[in-house]
Amino acid sequence: MSNDKDKEAFEKAIAGVAPIAQDRIEPYREPIKPVAHQRQLDDEAVMEALLSVDEEDILVESGEALSFCRPGLQHTVLKRLRKGQIVVQGALDLHGKTVVEAADELVKFIRETQQAGIRCVRIIHGKGQGSPDKRPVLKSKVNTWLRRKDEVLAFCSAPPTDGGTGAVYVLLRKK
Repeated sequence: MSNDKDKEAFEKAIAGVAPIAQDRIEPYREPIKPVAHQRQLDDEAVMEALLSVDEEDILVESGEALSFCRPGLQHTVLKRLRKGQIVVQGALDLHGKTVVEAADELVKFIRETQQAGIRCVRIIHGKGQGSPDKRPVLKSKVNTWLRRKDEVLAFCSAPPTDGGTGAVYVLLRKK
């Protein structure tokens, strides 16, 4: 019963009220794209780890062949990779890059190729002939970096026709 009285009192109170005409339009705002903060933090952590110099860095000589295989991967796969029997679907040339530039490009390249479903790539690091002390700085760094990347299942120096000890074939994990 009190509901009926309340309703009547409300209707009596607003009897002469008219809605306000509004002629304003909300301004258009471009939607803000989300930023993957965690991915940025992860990429920064990876870059810091890649660029750090520590005892884990594996120094190699200019003509030394590189080879790495994750535990559990069949050795026949590494053998096929070494012989060039797995189709190379992409390449990255790091010649003339600084260590920072090379690390950044390598991280981006591996992420993009793996997202594209590419399984085998060639990374050209060079033999160090252009460095001031004729040491293969990028070759040593690439050797260390690839071992640290979970996306990398195996890598080995390419055959002479594809860069020899100045390049590596890299087998990537399926996405």
